[in-house]
Amino acid sequence: MAADAWENEKSYVFTDELGRVIHPQAFTDRFKRYAKRAKLPAIRFHELRPSHATLALEAGVAPKVVSARLGHATTSFTMDVYADALPAVEETAAAMVAALVLGEEG
Repeated sequence: MAADAWENEKSYVFTDELGRVIHPQAFTDRFKRYAKRAKLPAIRFHELRPSHATLALEAGVAPKVVSARLGHATTSFTMDVYADALPAVEETAAAMVAALVLGEEG
């Protein structure tokens, strides 16, 4: 039975099917293969979190929601860290407000 063979007593996040630790390079190699197979742009595993945050902010997701998803204690911390996404967010916000003022549909 698989449960009897489970070896992940230290609650590692990245393990094989039996809870055995996966070597970091093996995980990186597997991630690259899956990303390539999915035709995703080349990205390092550790870039997923900041990429998600930046894309969410650029898409108009409320900063409070992004902050909660990232587990940050405050929204201001999230905005300080991901301020690089703000120019696109500011442009979108300005266009949305302009459309409302001018009576246009966006």
